[in-house]
Amino acid sequence: MKLKILAFGITKDIFGASEKELEVQDGLSVGQLKDILEKDFPQFIKLKSYFIAVNEEYAEDDQIIIGTDEVAIIPPVSGG
Repeated sequence: MKLKILAFGITKDIFGASEKELEVQDGLSVGQLKDILEKDFPQFIKLKSYFIAVNEEYAEDDQIIIGTDEVAIIPPVSGG
């Protein structure tokens, strides 16, 4: 399936765009997506943390993604 991923902050810099389309297997979990991202874009490994949101809600690693889901990468947030 084709999966469109929205990127924000530093993750947008890693992709070089505000969104990226990836061809992935059906039944992909959030954890598997993280593995793919870290393999294809090693800069993700260097981030202290990042989250995946599915349909505007933080997702656990075992959540399954379907083709119509809206997927976004939420970068680490610092405050002060």
